Amino acid sequence: MQRSLRQAVIACVVVMFVAAAWAQPVETRSDYVRANYTKTEYRIPMRDGVKLYTAVYAPKDQSNPWPFLMNRTPYGVGFYGPDKMPPRLGVPELEKAGYIFVQQDVRGRYKSEGKFIEETPYIPNKKPGQIDETTDMYDTVEFLLKNVPNNNGRVGIQGISYPGFYTVASIIDSHPAIKAASPQAPMANLYMNDDAYHGGAFMLSANFGFYTFFRQQQTPIDRWEPPNFKYSTQNGYDFYLHNEPISKLSRVNNPLWDDNIKHPNYDSYWKVRDLVPNMHNVHCAVLTVGGLFDAEDLQGPFSIYHAIEKQNPNTVNTIVEGPWVHGGWAHYDGHWIGNVDFGSDTAEFFRKNILLPFFEHYLKDAPTQPLPEAYIFETGSNQWRSYDQWPPNQAQKRMLYLREGHGLAFSAPTESARITAPQSVADLSQDKAAFDEYVSDPAHPIPYVGYPVGTDVPQEYMASDQRFAATRGDVLVFETEPLAEDVTLAGPVSPRLFISSTGTDSDFIVKLIDVYPDREEEPIERRRKRDGNDVALPETIMAGYQQLVRGEPFRAKFRYSFEKPEPLTPGKIEEVAYTMSDVNHTFLKGHRIMVQIQSTWFPLVDLNPQTFVDVPSAKPGDFKTATERVYHDPAHASGIEVLVLPKQ
Repeated sequence: MQRSLRQAVIACVVVMFVAAAWAQPVETRSDYVRANYTKTEYRIPMRDGVKLYTAVYAPKDQSNPWPFLMNRTPYGVGFYGPDKMPPRLGVPELEKAGYIFVQQDVRGRYKSEGKFIEETPYIPNKKPGQIDETTDMYDTVEFLLKNVPNNNGRVGIQGISYPGFYTVASIIDSHPAIKAASPQAPMANLYMNDDAYHGGAFMLSANFGFYTFFRQQQTPIDRWEPPNFKYSTQNGYDFYLHNEPISKLSRVNNPLWDDNIKHPNYDSYWKVRDLVPNMHNVHCAVLTVGGLFDAEDLQGPFSIYHAIEKQNPNTVNTIVEGPWVHGGWAHYDGHWIGNVDFGSDTAEFFRKNILLPFFEHYLKDAPTQPLPEAYIFETGSNQWRSYDQWPPNQAQKRMLYLREGHGLAFSAPTESARITAPQSVADLSQDKAAFDEYVSDPAHPIPYVGYPVGTDVPQEYMASDQRFAATRGDVLVFETEPLAEDVTLAGPVSPRLFISSTGTDSDFIVKLIDVYPDREEEPIERRRKRDGNDVALPETIMAGYQQLVRGEPFRAKFRYSFEKPEPLTPGKIEEVAYTMSDVNHTFLKGHRIMVQIQSTWFPLVDLNPQTFVDVPSAKPGDFKTATERVYHDPAHASGIEVLVLPKQ
């Protein structure tokens, strides 16, 4: 089985909360479910006649009525048949607390009827007979309340990733019985920095790996069918490089993949799938959850939180962000990502102290302390922080400026920075502006990690060591002096670059990096689980480490509009400005803040030909080298806008 396929299968298991991560044998875990829950299968009719397969697991303890806790998934409920019991119904904390667990295959997936539609568009002002996820949820809730005995009339819903999307879509115009919802790593807008596109650049390897696994089905099925696509190599870098232009990958024969690459601009296909402007009439309490190192749906939780906050001011609305990869709070301990240590089992803390009390309070009236508006883990210092709003209102907007000599500082460049630059490209420096430059060659792109990987995407890249990139000639590096005091950034990270290119289009990838001291004055013994054993790590493993804190690409032709791209004029200085997802990170005293800038990030991001063409239709001859310049004089003061928390 290919590694990307294994990753996709694991993701499905995670979002179903049927965890393979727990230590006991499957039989032992299933025995607990079988001993404590009774299973009933339904095919619930929707208003248009389509029937959705739904498995209901009710506690055998009938001494009290129980609330419903739903999960709607496109990945298959699994364990079909009245006698088949899953190993888990949810995370252990919820399973042992007791709920009527409801798991439903969405339209057109596995045993449910109907046609599957990618990220189902919401339909406002519906006419009779029109359906979307809000109506399917409404009809399901009506059926459950009337047909499942011993329920207390309250419904909760949760889900991770795609089920997170269904959680969000299900609470628009929400049924009055829905009292609590927890969308976790939800997709909000596939084009705007969720799974498909980031800054107009296509997230290649993650999407191709997903769509070789995720296909349309013609009729209801009750088991997963392995994909017939075969990779020619286990070296992901070589595989994708040999399959450029991207049109060569169309042989995956998946209409959902085709839809992604056939819409490289922000057109009507994407606009109708944007949940953000449609978050109306959300009447239940909402706990939106995300991972600060989520390689798939990093932006979705922030977008959904802000949309609910803006459009439903009276709704209880909390956001939680922890130091996690995609879904990491449900199936990992949250102590480590790669070699980066977060100091504690953050996922267990979340499940016991945030997730469980949330559902217990709103579905069972359990007395709990009210949650803060934002519960955000502060990486670097490794502490949970609570805030009255997000971003914190006390955070101050500052600019980290690129400076001469590859420096980085909160002070703007002065007139002394205006120098006569070398004339390596005619007419690029007419105003004698200060700049740094590099040559970007799409035939030799920069990898996104410093070690060989297969055809999947290792999620630890979101916090991985960037020293391999800092040594390349096609990467610009700017860094501060060692910090005299801690610096905490809390909120979005927004590059503001003045650039020029010899090409008519280029990507600009900006990476914000925490540089650890070359030598630890007080080495701390680091221990972690490896192969089930608690082992010590070398004390020097983090000396000089360049930890990625945040990084995103931006395709320059979208600098004015994602709808109507415009070419760069070779040699013309222009501004490229965009916003990356939020961070909550402390750069500790003695560390350095670093910014790296490059134009390829492969095969995480598809290759920009560096000519103004429709990338999915590009021909081999369209791919050209380009000289990229980034300016940093007073008239062209490039930098990164951040929000800095004042010292406490």
